[in-house]
Amino acid sequence: MFFHQDATFEQLSIHRVGNKSQDEFYVLSDNSIDLSQDEVLPDLLMQYFMKPFAKANEVYRFYHPNEDLQLNEIYYFVKQCFDHKISFHDMSQQVAKHLYEVCEHPRIKGGELYVVSLNNVKMEGEERQAIGLFKSENKEAYLKVYLEGGGFGLDYEQEAININKLDKGVVIVNCEEEEGYKVLVVDQTNQSDAVYWKDDFLKVKTRNDNFQQTGNLMKVYKNFVAEKLDDVFELETADKIDLLNRSMDYFKTKETFDQEEFNEEVLGNPQAVSLFKEYQQNFEEEFDSPFQANFEIAGSAVKKMASSYKSVVKLDKNFHIYIHGKRDFVETGYDEERGMNFYKLYFENES
Repeated sequence: MFFHQDATFEQLSIHRVGNKSQDEFYVLSDNSIDLSQDEVLPDLLMQYFMKPFAKANEVYRFYHPNEDLQLNEIYYFVKQCFDHKISFHDMSQQVAKHLYEVCEHPRIKGGELYVVSLNNVKMEGEERQAIGLFKSENKEAYLKVYLEGGGFGLDYEQEAININKLDKGVVIVNCEEEEGYKVLVVDQTNQSDAVYWKDDFLKVKTRNDNFQQTGNLMKVYKNFVAEKLDDVFELETADKIDLLNRSMDYFKTKETFDQEEFNEEVLGNPQAVSLFKEYQQNFEEEFDSPFQANFEIAGSAVKKMASSYKSVVKLDKNFHIYIHGKRDFVETGYDEERGMNFYKLYFENES
């Protein structure tokens, strides 16, 4: 878990980075900003920068396709700064230049880049130094109301920043340097062509720990049930929900994951087990994220995935049937006389 409540700013540098493909430019500031004499601004900036990371469970690492971390630009610049080989502000300027070079898609918006040095962030129980990179792309109009004479005056700010809406951010925690640091990422942009932040600018991939193992396996199994099983088995919606419920029960009640045990207790069919193994292997190859046969189940990952597990059958616009277990107590059929499908439910008590 990541906590920033006791964190403090050491330094802050701001630059503006335009879109290279649109012939925009970057503007580098000459010096860092001194926040030591301001009692309000540091708290507002801390809220703006760090609040979105309160629920960031996924931990990333820097990487490079050539497997040489020194070729990852952000890793290299940040490491130089952590090792006191270049100044913080010089590092921030190099980061801004690199961001400009990757902003080549025409839909990438220009904006301000904030580079922050942080003390006393807490990452997985340990206090560490960190460097934060944050980009604001979207501006909003704000009204300002103030006392004037015997009434009120009204003014506005046309292109102001909403401190409750960080567009993009990354926090690089100074630990596990040789493995690519511990990196937390926020990207509020949903456009598929704007993945440059993670892929081109940062070049990060998820750390393959228990949280990732648990979340990835649950995600892969959910997609497997929804997409793959229909190719071989004729499954009704209730059958798919039952398979998902059984897997959710497994992850909620077990402390450790065991592949053979999971295959037997949840899938229970040799052909389905074989299909799932193939489906897992395809995921491993595509995302370079191998699954372990045994690992400790991360409860936070189970909780995160629970909301995406479907447990409801929607019938036209009239009925919703929630199935949480007891698949044997649910029957489906077709009424020839009415020409309609039906569900039959068996129960003991009505509440």
